[in-house]
Amino acid sequence: MKTVTFKKSLLTSAVSSALLLAGTPAAFAQEAEAEKGKLEVIEVTANRRAQSIQDIPYNISAVSGEELANAQIVDASEMMRGVAGITVVDRGYRNSGTVNGVIIRGVNVDNGANGDVPLSAVPTVATYVNETPLYANFILKDVEQVEVLRGPQGTLYGSGALAGTVKYRMNKPDTSEFSGSVGLNYGQTDGSDGHNLGADVLVNIPISDKVAVRANFGKIDNDGIVDYTTLYQLDQNNYAPAAQNGDIAAGGPIFTSKKDADTVDIDYGRVSALFEISDNATLLASHQFQEDKIGGRRQVTRGTHWTTGTEQAYGEYENGAVQLEPSERDVSLSALELEWNLGFATLTSSVSRYDHSGEAVSDNTGFYAKNAWFTGLYYGSPRPMAQAVRGYDEEATVMEVRLVSNERVNNIDWVAGVYRMDQDATVYQDSYMPGYQEWAGAAFSWWDTMGDFGMVYTDNDFHYVRNVEFKDSALFGELTYHFSDEFRMVGGLRYFKTETQNDTELSLPIWPFLGGDPSFSDDENGTLFKVNASYDLSQDTMLYATISEGFRRGGANAVPLSGSLEERAEWQSYDSDSTTNYEIGLKGTLLDNQHSYTLSAFMMDWQDPQLNTASYWGFFTVANGESAETRGLELELQGYLSPEWHYVLGYAFVKGELTGDFYAPSGISSESPTYLVAADGAELPLTPEHTLSFAIDHTYTLDNGMYLVSRANMYYQSDSVNWLGDSPKHQADIDGFALFNASMSLMADDWSVSLYVKNITNEEGVTGLITESHMGTEPSEAFLANSSKDYISLPRTIGLSATYRF
Repeated sequence: MKTVTFKKSLLTSAVSSALLLAGTPAAFAQEAEAEKGKLEVIEVTANRRAQSIQDIPYNISAVSGEELANAQIVDASEMMRGVAGITVVDRGYRNSGTVNGVIIRGVNVDNGANGDVPLSAVPTVATYVNETPLYANFILKDVEQVEVLRGPQGTLYGSGALAGTVKYRMNKPDTSEFSGSVGLNYGQTDGSDGHNLGADVLVNIPISDKVAVRANFGKIDNDGIVDYTTLYQLDQNNYAPAAQNGDIAAGGPIFTSKKDADTVDIDYGRVSALFEISDNATLLASHQFQEDKIGGRRQVTRGTHWTTGTEQAYGEYENGAVQLEPSERDVSLSALELEWNLGFATLTSSVSRYDHSGEAVSDNTGFYAKNAWFTGLYYGSPRPMAQAVRGYDEEATVMEVRLVSNERVNNIDWVAGVYRMDQDATVYQDSYMPGYQEWAGAAFSWWDTMGDFGMVYTDNDFHYVRNVEFKDSALFGELTYHFSDEFRMVGGLRYFKTETQNDTELSLPIWPFLGGDPSFSDDENGTLFKVNASYDLSQDTMLYATISEGFRRGGANAVPLSGSLEERAEWQSYDSDSTTNYEIGLKGTLLDNQHSYTLSAFMMDWQDPQLNTASYWGFFTVANGESAETRGLELELQGYLSPEWHYVLGYAFVKGELTGDFYAPSGISSESPTYLVAADGAELPLTPEHTLSFAIDHTYTLDNGMYLVSRANMYYQSDSVNWLGDSPKHQADIDGFALFNASMSLMADDWSVSLYVKNITNEEGVTGLITESHMGTEPSEAFLANSSKDYISLPRTIGLSATYRF
C-alpha cells in the first residue's frame, strides 16, 4: 500500500493528523472522510495477508506513521500509552533499546529495577520490524503503520509472542512520483537549562516506472533534564575518587555536580530500494541504522544523602549517583524481501541480518553499601565507589518463506510458511572499584603481602560473560474455513525446534581461583495451536471467540556445579513457558460508520512463568514458577461527533496474579533446596488494574483554505507494585498517575506548523524504581550519596515543529 502523505488533499491530511491527538494512537490507523464525518477502514497485515482491520477476528489496534508524525511522537513508550491493555516501563533513552518495556495484558513477573542488562529470558511481547523479529526501539520515523496484536500469537509469530506482538511496517519507495519533506523540531523540557532539537529529511526518488529509492535521515539532540548533584570529584587521571587534602589513605571524597547530565544524541536513518521485477513480483532491499549516545539517566533519586555532614533531601530532577552513567549503542538492520504473486497464492520471502550492540556505565555503589561489602569484604574505603560496565552484542540472520492464498477455494483460505533464525548473543559485565588498590596500598602497611595469599592487585572485582548461540526452526500454517458468508473458523499450528548453547564465565579477578566457566546446552521442540470462530451478527457487527497458545523458549543458565562458586544443579537450565488465551469479543461500527468499537474479555493461563533473576553467586539466571493468570476487559471506541469533532476512548481492566507458589533454587549451603520468591495470589508487578486514555480533536477550515487542527488527550494508569512477592528490600507501591497533552497545528498544502505541550501538569509518572533499601545511602559504609532511583515519565515539554513537503 503506497502512502505519500504530503500529496493527499489538504482536508484529508488535516483530519487524519488529528486522529492521534498529540500522543494517543487515536483512530487505530483509520483515516477520516472529513466531508461525511465517517471512518474509513484501513488494511492491516496481522494475519500475514492484507485485511480490513474490522475483519480481523480478534483484538488488534494500529496507528499510522502520518499520525505519529503529526503528533510529534518518535518514542514507542509515548505511542503505546494510547493502546488499551498495554502499559510501558518508561526507562528513558538510556535503556530504551536494552530491555523491552512493553507489557500486554499484564503478562509480566519481572521487576521495575531491571533495565541496565539485557535479560536472560526473551521478552513476553514479540517486536517485528517488517519481517524481522527485533527489539531495537528505533526512532519512529518514516513508519507506514504500527500494528499491535493483543494476546498470544504463537502460530504466526513464534517464540516471544507470549502476550502479543508489535509490528512496525516501514514505508516503501513509491515509483509514481518524486516527493520528500524536511522537518524541524524545537522544544524545552522542564528541569533543563537547554533545549531539544530535532531535524529530519525524507526523499522518494523514482528511478524509473519500475524502480524507486526512498531515504530518510535524522538527528535528535536534546539537552539533559536530570542533575547529578552528588558526584565524586575524580583524580587527575579522571579515574578514581579524589581524596580530601590529597590524603589517599584516610581522606574522604570531594563532591561535585553536573547539571542536565542526561543528554540525548541520536543519529538515525533508513534507505530502501523497490524493484518491480514484473507485474506480479517486487523486490525490496533496505538498510536501517541508529546510533545513540546518552549522557546519563532520566531517573531521579527521592531519598536523602549525607554529603554535607547532615541528612539532606534530594531536590526535583536530581540523581544521587556518585559517578556519571553514560550509555551508547549501535543497531543496524539489513533486509531483502521478495513478494511474488503466483496466481493461486502470494509468495513472500525475506532474509534479514541485524547487529545490535551497546554499553553503559552504572553506579553500583549503593548496591555494595547496602550489602555491607565495603566494610565486610573490602576493608572500608573512606571513598567507596563501585562501577559496573555492562554491555551486549547481538547479531542474527533471519529467514522466512510463506505462501498466502489469494482466492478462496472450497470455502478455504490458508497461510503456510517456514522460519529460521540463527542468533549469537553476548552479554557482559565488568565491575570495578576505581582507586581501591591505590587506597589499600596506602592505608595498610601489610597490603603488599596479600599477593602471597593469591590476591591479584586489580580494581576489577567482578567479571561476567554470557555467550549464547540460539537456533530456531519452525513450520507454521493457518487455515480459515467459511461455513457461510457470516460464519467462519480459523485453525492454526506451529511446529518448532530450538537449540541453545550457553557458555558462561564468572570470576572475581582479585581472587581469580574463585572463578567458574560452565557450559550447558538445551534443545526443545513442540507444537502450538490456535482456534478462532467469528460470526457476523449483522453487516456492521462481528462476534468472535479465540483460544490460542503463546510460547517463549527455554534456555541454558550455565552455572558452575563445583568449586568455590558452586550452584545447585537446578539452576543449570530453565524451561519454556506458555500461555493459553481464552477470549471473546465484539467489534463493529455504528450509525452508518460514524463510530467504531471493540469490546473484548480475556483470561490468560500462564504456565511455568520465567523470572529473570540471579543465582546465589550472582550469575544472571532465569527461574521458572508454577503458574499465573491474567484476566480483564478491553474497550476501544472512536468516532465523529460531527465532521469537525473526533474522539477516541480506550479503557482496560487487567488483574494479574500468581496461581501457585513461586520457588527458585537456593544457595548450595542452604538446608532447603529452594526458597519462596512469592506466594500464591501475589500481584504481578508493573501491572495497573486500570488504564484509561481519552482524546478529542477539532478541525477548523480557515477562509484562506488552510486548516487549524486542535487536539487534547490524556492517559491514566492506576496503582501497581514494583516487585513480585513481599521482598522488604525491593517491593514498593507505585502510585497511579495521569498525563495530559495538547497541540494546535496550522496546515497548508505543502507545509505545517505545530505548537505542542506534553505532560501539561508536569506529572512525574513513575513506572518502576530501584528502592532506597536496595541501593540507597549508607553512612555506616562511608557511602554518603544515594543510588536509589525512580523511572519517571518525560516532564512537561513545550515545543514547536515545522514541516515543509515537496
